[in-house]
Amino acid sequence: MAQTRWLDEQEMAAWRGFLAAGHLVARHLEQQLKDDSGLSHTQYEILVHLSAAPDGELRMADLAERLVTSKSGLTYQVAQLEKAGLVGRRSCTSDVRGVFAQLTDQGAAVLREAAPGHVEAVREALIDVLDRDQLAVLAEALGEVVRRLRGDSTL
Repeated sequence: MAQTRWLDEQEMAAWRGFLAAGHLVARHLEQQLKDDSGLSHTQYEILVHLSAAPDGELRMADLAERLVTSKSGLTYQVAQLEKAGLVGRRSCTSDVRGVFAQLTDQGAAVLREAAPGHVEAVREALIDVLDRDQLAVLAEALGEVVRRLRGDSTL
C-alpha cells in the first residue's frame, strides 16, 4: 500500500483558502440572488444556461452536466422554476426518456432583471478583489482542476 502524501504547509494553506473562499463566495452570491430576485444560485445558473442555448432549451441531462449537479437535484430546481412560470418542460420526440427544459419569456425577463445585480456581486466577492495576473492564474488553475476531474481536455 502506498504511503500517504500529507499536505505540506503551502499545500494546506492553498486547500484551506480554497475551501473558505469557495464557501464565502457561494454564500454571498446565494444571499444576493435570494434578496434581489428570489432565486437560488442554482436556479439563476439554470436560467443563464437556458438563455445561452439554441432556442432557449436544453435536455435535462445536458443541463445537469453543465451545472455539475445530479439529475434529481436539477429536476427539483426546474420544477420550482416551472411553478414560477420561468421554465417549461417538454418531452423529446426522438427519445421517450428525454426531457427538455425551456426558458419562458417570463424567465428571460427575470434573468435580465437579476443579471446586473448578480454580476456586481460576483465582482464584489471575487473579480475586483484580484488583479489581472491573479485572475489569469486562478482561471488557468481552476480550469485544470475541472479538466482533470471531468476527464477531458476540451475546456
